[in-house]
Order: sequence, then C-alpha cells, then structure tokens
Amino acid sequence: MSKKGTKYIFVVGGVMSGVGKGVASASIGKILQSRGVEVTALKIDPYVNVDAGTMNPTEHGEVFVLDDGMECDQDMGNYERFLDRDLTRTNYMTTGSVYLSVIQKERNLEFGGKQVEVVPRIPLEIIERINKAVEKANAKVAITEIGGTVGEYENILFLEAVRMLKIKNPHDVVLVLVSYVPALGAGGNELKTKPTQHAVRSLNAVGLNPDIILARAHIPLDDKRKAKIEFMCSLEKGDVISAPNVGNIYEVPVNFENDGLGDRIFMKLDIVPPNKDMKEWREMVTEMNNATKSVRIGIVGKYFGTGEFVLEDSYISVIESVRHAGGALGCKPEIIWLNSEQFEKDPKSLKELDKFDGIIVPGGFGSRGIEGKIAVAEYCRKEKIPYFGLCYGMQIATIEFSRNVLGLKDAHTTEINPDTKNPVIDIMPEQKKNLKDKNFGATMRLGAYPALLKKGSIAAIAYGASEISERHRHRYEVNPEYIERLSKEGLVFSGTSPDGRLMEIAELPKSKHPFYLGAQFHPELKSRPLNPHPLFVAFIKACAAGKK
Repeated sequence: MSKKGTKYIFVVGGVMSGVGKGVASASIGKILQSRGVEVTALKIDPYVNVDAGTMNPTEHGEVFVLDDGMECDQDMGNYERFLDRDLTRTNYMTTGSVYLSVIQKERNLEFGGKQVEVVPRIPLEIIERINKAVEKANAKVAITEIGGTVGEYENILFLEAVRMLKIKNPHDVVLVLVSYVPALGAGGNELKTKPTQHAVRSLNAVGLNPDIILARAHIPLDDKRKAKIEFMCSLEKGDVISAPNVGNIYEVPVNFENDGLGDRIFMKLDIVPPNKDMKEWREMVTEMNNATKSVRIGIVGKYFGTGEFVLEDSYISVIESVRHAGGALGCKPEIIWLNSEQFEKDPKSLKELDKFDGIIVPGGFGSRGIEGKIAVAEYCRKEKIPYFGLCYGMQIATIEFSRNVLGLKDAHTTEINPDTKNPVIDIMPEQKKNLKDKNFGATMRLGAYPALLKKGSIAAIAYGASEISERHRHRYEVNPEYIERLSKEGLVFSGTSPDGRLMEIAELPKSKHPFYLGAQFHPELKSRPLNPHPLFVAFIKACAAGKK
C-alpha cells in the first residue's frame, strides 16, 4: 500500500474552512525542504468536478494552471511558490477524478471481474495516486492537503485512506490538523479551545487522531491554551503549534520553525535531516517586510462581490507576483481594486487612473466590464501610465489599439461580438469544434508553450533570453490577418510562437511609452518569492521610476 521509504504528511482542517490549510501545507514543505529533505505536495479537493477548469472564480477562487495543462485549485500555486518547484497533474485530485479513474478501470476489466466497492477501492486509488506523485518527484516526503473540514461527508473516503496508511505504517504517517481557535471577550484575546476539541472528536469518529495541531488564531497561542489542547486531544507536549495571523504569508514557515514544528515532524517520522536552515527564505521575508518605497498599483477586474468586497482569491497569483517583484526591488506595492464596470458607467472616472503608478488588467472571460477595460487601456496608452495586460488584458490592448490607432471602430473579439466586421481577436480554428459541441472542460490552450522573443524588445531585455516557456489558459488569439497592419502602426509583437503563427507578447517601444505590454500567457503562474517573474519585475521597476 505504501511506497517503501516514503513518509506521508496529511493536512486537514477543523472548525471552519478557509483557515489556511494550503499555506500551512506549503509552509511544512518549505521547512522540510530547507532542512535538505526532498518533498512533493498534493491537493485533494472533495468536489465531484473532475478539475477546477469549469468553475467560476467567484465560486472557487483562481484556477491555477500547471505546465502540463492541469487546471487545479489555487493552493497548488502556493505549493509551487513556496517550494519553487513545478508540479504536475499527478499532484492534484478531486472526488470526481478519483471515481472516474476507478470506473474506467472497472470498464477495462482491470479488477478481474470482481465486485468494485467504494471501500477499499476508492481509498486505495487515492493512495496509489499519492505514491505516483512521490515517484514522479523522486521525493522522500509527500505532503497531502485534504480540502474541506473534518466531519463533512465529502472527505470521509480521503480520511479513510489516511487511516488505512496509518494502520499499516504508523511511523511513516503524520496527521496535521489546522484548527481555528476563536477569541471572545471585550479585548478579543480570550481564546477558546472547545471548537478544536470537537474537531478532534470528529477525527476520532473515523478512527484518527491528529499528531500535530496548528492552532489558527488572530494572536499567538499562549502556553496555557497549548497545554489544554494537548491534554484534551491526547497529544504530547510540543504537539500544538501556534499559527497567528501575519501580514505576509511568507512569514508562516518562519513562525512554524520558531515554534518547533520541524523538529516535531522529524521526530515523529523518524527522520534525521541534513544540517541546513532557512537563511535565504528568512532574508527574503525580511527584505519584503522592510521595503519602504510605496507604489500604487491598480488592478482592473470584474470578479467582485457585493458592495466594496473584492474576491481576492480570484486574483491571488497576480497579487503574489506583484509582491514578489516589489520585494525584489525594495518596493511595497499598495494594491487598489478597480471595478471595470465603473469606467463604463462613468467615463470621467478614468481620471482616477492618474493617482496610480501602474495598472494591471488581468485575465478573465465574458463581456461584463470589457468596454471599461478597453477605456482603461486607451487612457494608460495616451497618458503614459505603465500598463500590464495578462491574457485577456493583452487582447484588450490589441482591441483598443485597433479601434483608436488603426481607426477600426468596430474592432472586437469574436468571443463578445461574433458578428464584428473586424475580428482582431478570434478563436483558434482547432477550438471551434469544441465550442460547437459544447465541449468546454480542459479544451482550451492549456499549459506551457514556448515563445521566441524579439531582440532588443522590452520583453527580451526583461527576460534576458531569446526563448521562453510560459503557461496559457485561453481559446482566443490575435487574428493573423491584422498583424501586419497593427505592426505597421507601431504595436510590436515581441513574442511569438516558434512557427510565428501565434502572438504571445505585444508592447509599445520604450521610446513611445514607459511600459505598455500585454502577454497572451499568464506570467503570474510562474512567479516565486525567491524567483520573481521578470515581466512583473520590469513592470514594477517602470512604476517606481515614474512614480507621481
């Protein structure tokens, strides 16, 4: 059942969702990695969707795309950013994908005609997938986050897989519970441990007890509360680790290490780690926290909740990429959310953009707010405000340039206006059948593709390379029929596919604009705190240089 020599860490949540299991899992991985232990990280989502690709960002948060094209949960982005590793589809599974796999095996007679039962077949499939991820990454330790909270029906079979592994290999498996510890009282400092005790009882009901509890609270947990949780939940002294709120998520592994989490895990897994530390990570955190020069970055989007509430999870990789670049340049980005629909309703409000050092138009789909985004792109182009378009943001810039420089007033994308006479953005021919057949899941241009860069361009200078590989998630492209006209009027396509058919990067020359660039791919998916993405670094540098 287990892979020989492999150690397993499972991370589950208690009391409520959204307590930070993903960051906790990534932080555990960073701690082990910093000690010289090779790790890999997996995410299990309990929903029946086969992948995250068909879900609206307001429903689920950002869809993170891997090099191999897997559309998955945003926590996979946390794993890649913290571990500085490219993960694969073997590192992600859902209830839907697990059941689909078992059903396909049954259809292929891989069970030898036997009756296929939910238990043990589903838990065994889960364990097999974890072992495949370990083998692919050549890892010593597999860290697996199980979505949802303990006590829910949706994740009970995943917990059964943990139980089966732990029975057979008690010294190779560590179960970590991330549990919310609420506070009461006038000062908000009276931490209550009873909800955590109930979460542990829910684990007990399925035959499990946590080995370590990460106590999430707005303040550090005091020794008295730690001792109470340890006693009531049958844990040893030192098994409760404080997980207070932080202003910078990259502080989390540092806080965990300072509280002894690494030593507890190594003891329980009987691992003697090489003598390494988190020096480089700690220095990075210090640099980010000590940055003093402020830059105001406006992100123009549409994935907003009601009122002034912004669903930041919809843009989490963009936010982190801005922070990575800012930290590397000694800048502290101040991110302001701008609703694109506001600029449609009130064109005079475009003057508000003068208050910003730079504007980002991120990816998205659909017609809502598109005219507002086009107006923003025009204003930034004319007023020399640094503009960075991501995927849809590049298409927006191309439409705007076509309308207002080429004079093609009805220029549009066929995604929004299929009948436009000037489809400067059009669907890829190979995608047309998918739309006709309503075959949407995992059918976009997904994953890593190479691109060649034009010598001397802003993009080539930023990358310091002539060939790159970036991740995509889209169906529509710049229409080849308009490339010559756009180029003649000054829009530089500085990045193209190797065959020259697809436009990957569009920019205005440095002599015409301080920074006006759009990427058809999603650079935010490959930015890491210790290795910021070069296009984001170039953008923030331009913002800081032209600071108003």
